[in-house]
Amino acid sequence: MEIPKLTARQQQIFELIQSTIARTGAPPTRAEIANELGFKSANAAEEHLQALARKGVIELLSGTSRGIRLNNETLRNIHASRIKQFALPLPSLAQLVLPLIGRVAAGSPILAQEHVDQTYCFESSLFQRKPDYLLKVRGMSMRDAGIMDGDLLAVQKASDAKNGQIVVARLGDEVTVKRFKRRNSVIELHPENPDFPTIVVEPGQPFEIEGLAVGLIRNTMLM
Repeated sequence: MEIPKLTARQQQIFELIQSTIARTGAPPTRAEIANELGFKSANAAEEHLQALARKGVIELLSGTSRGIRLNNETLRNIHASRIKQFALPLPSLAQLVLPLIGRVAAGSPILAQEHVDQTYCFESSLFQRKPDYLLKVRGMSMRDAGIMDGDLLAVQKASDAKNGQIVVARLGDEVTVKRFKRRNSVIELHPENPDFPTIVVEPGQPFEIEGLAVGLIRNTMLM
């Protein structure tokens, strides 16, 4: 299947979705699209998104402000794209092998061999920032960032983060995915779901950043 022909404005939005996922690990909101492209309202952005969905290049998920996903068939046809999301590997291109991390034992490195459930191969040119591993998302605390239970988060190893980035963090014996924010000496880990509380990490509490979200893979794509 070839990528459907897009209007100039649709192409702009499509590229903005790709670059936002590349930069933050999550798609933009309608308001962010409107602000970036100079629309008068988020409704104008919604109309263009609906058109892209009708053409089959994206999927829209109801009930979330960031419920935008690139269509798997579209991803298979983007060879020079900078999008960091799953695409079927092409034998002629360099391959990137990523381990899928399962349950993480307390006190042991996240990439310890005993944590690796299996590995997957990807076309390396599809990743602008190279991920080091995949982490299976558990729960719905990041729902409104388009990150759902069972999704696979592509993670680049890192020990620090900027405000607003989505991180994989270790809190004592637990590993969690949240949006990072630092206020002076206090660290806040924000969910993207109002049903979940913000986690406040006070100075001296056991805490470390394990990595940054650099892409998202819907688990059904691997079946």
